[in-house]
Amino acid sequence: MSYCVNCGVELEPSLTECPLCNTPVINPKELYKQRVTSPYPKARGQVDVVKKTDLTILICIVLGATSLSCLLLNIFTFSGSLWSLFIIGACLILFVLAIPAVIYTKLPIYISLLFDGAAVGLYLYMITFNTSSDEWFMRLALPIVALVTILVEIFTLLLRSFPVSYITTALYFFAETAFLCVGIELLIRHYFGDPLRIVWSAVVLTVCGVIVVLLVTVLSRRRLREAVQRRLHF
Repeated sequence: MSYCVNCGVELEPSLTECPLCNTPVINPKELYKQRVTSPYPKARGQVDVVKKTDLTILICIVLGATSLSCLLLNIFTFSGSLWSLFIIGACLILFVLAIPAVIYTKLPIYISLLFDGAAVGLYLYMITFNTSSDEWFMRLALPIVALVTILVEIFTLLLRSFPVSYITTALYFFAETAFLCVGIELLIRHYFGDPLRIVWSAVVLTVCGVIVVLLVTVLSRRRLREAVQRRLHF
C-alpha cells in the first residue's frame, strides 16, 4: 500500500503519478538509477590571459611616468640635489629586469644577465652626481659589479652545460662565493691603498673550501652520492 507524498491519497501500484495532484510516484529503491544533475557547470571558466603587448605598455607607462614625474619635481620644486636620479635609476633597473620576463622572452640568458649588470653599473654611476667624486665608482663599485656579473655568468654557464642536481648546484655556489668574497676584499684593500692580502675572506675561503672538497668527494663516489640523495630526499 502506498500513498502520495504530497496529498496523502492512496495509490495503486501501477500508477506513475498521483491522480489527484499529479505528483510523480517514485520507488525509493530506484532512486540510485536516476542521474543527479550537478549544480556546478561542467565548463570551466578561465580568466583571459593578459597579452604581453599590453603588459609591456603598462610597464613602460608606469616606469616612464614615475621617472618623468620625479625629474620634473626635481627640476621645478625640490631642486636642492639630484635626488631624482635614484628613482630614475631604480626604474631603469626594473625595466631591464622586465625585458626577458615580459618584453622579449627569447633574449638569451647570458645577454640578459649582462644587461642586468650594465643597469646596476649605470645606476651606481648616477649616484656619483650626488657625491663629491666619482673615484669610488671607477675604482671600487664598477669592478665589484663586473666581478659579480662575471661570476653569475659563469654560474649560469655551469648549470646549463653540465648535469644539474642539488649537490652540483651547491658545489658551484660555494666555490663562487669564496671567489666573490676574496675578490671584494682585494678590491676594497686596493681602493684604500692597503696591502693586498686576505683577512676576513680567508675565513669564508676556508669554510667554502671544506664544503667544496666534501661535495666533490660525494660526487666522485657513486654509492656515497646515492646514499646522500636518499637520506636528504633529493
